Amino acid sequence: MAAFRKQESATAARNRLLPEGRVAGPMPWVIAIMMFLTVLAAAGGLALNQGMRSLRTELSGRATVQIVEADAETRAQVVKKMVARLRATPGIHAAQPVDPDRLADQLRPWLGAEMDTADLPIPALIDVEFAGEGARPVETLAKLAKSIAPQARVEPHAAFLGPLSGLVATLAGVAALLVLLMAIATGAVVVLAARGAHESHRGTIDILHLMGATDVQIARLFQRRIALDALLGGGLGFVMAVLVILLVGQRLGATGSDLLRAAYLPGWGWGVLAALPVAGIALATLTARMTVLRALGRAL
Repeated sequence: MAAFRKQESATAARNRLLPEGRVAGPMPWVIAIMMFLTVLAAAGGLALNQGMRSLRTELSGRATVQIVEADAETRAQVVKKMVARLRATPGIHAAQPVDPDRLADQLRPWLGAEMDTADLPIPALIDVEFAGEGARPVETLAKLAKSIAPQARVEPHAAFLGPLSGLVATLAGVAALLVLLMAIATGAVVVLAARGAHESHRGTIDILHLMGATDVQIARLFQRRIALDALLGGGLGFVMAVLVILLVGQRLGATGSDLLRAAYLPGWGWGVLAALPVAGIALATLTARMTVLRALGRAL
C-alpha cells in the first residue's frame, strides 16, 4: 500500500511538470486528425495497387476475337468454325461466343432504343481464355484466327490496362507522398508542442537541475506525456479511419462493378495500416525526446 501511494505521488508530481491534460490539450486531437488522414491515404494506395494486380492477373490470360462480316449467315458460320477450332487448339483453355443480343443491349444506350440489329450488323465476338500467360498465346491466336477468317481481329484484354495502370501508379504515388507529408507534419506538431512545454516549464526545469536531475531524466518526463498523447490521438484516428474504410468497402461491393470490387485491402494491407499508429507513437516519442534534449542543451 505504501509503495502504491509512493508511485501515485510520483506520477502526480510528473503530471504537474508536464504539459496540460491529454484530453484538454490540442495535441491528441491534432495527432488523431493526422493519423486519420494517413491511414485513409495508405489504405487508398494499397487498395488501388491490389486492384490493379487483380485486374492484371485476371485479364492477362484473356483475349477477344472479333469477326467483322456484314452477312449474318456467313458471320455465324465463321463463328461456329472459329469456336470449334479454338477449343481444339492446345494452349486455349476456353472459347465462348458472346451472345449477339447481349451486345445489342449494350449498344442501345448509345445508338438508341429503336436500333435494329438487322439494319446495323454487329461484329461477332468470341471470348478466349488461355491456359498460359504472356504474348505468345496472343500471337498464336492471331495467326490461327487469320488463317480461318482474314478479317478477324484479336484484342488482348491486357492491352486496355496500359492507361489505367499508369493512372493507378500515379494515384498510389500520390498516396505514398501524402503519408510522408503527414508524418512530417506530425513530427512538426510534436516539435512545437515539446518546445512550448519546455518554455512554459523552464522555471521548474531549472529547479530540477539544481536538485541534480539530468537532461535525459527531464526529457523522459516530456516524452512520456507526448507518447500518451500520441497513443490516444493515434488510436482514435486509426479507429475512425477503419470505420470509414469498412463503410466505403461496403458501398463499393454494393455497386456490383467488378472494377470497383477489385480494389480491396489484402490481409497484409491491414497489417500495414495497423503498424501506422505504432510508427506514429514511436515518431512522436523520439521527436519529443530529441527536441527537449536539444532545448535543454541550448539552455545550459
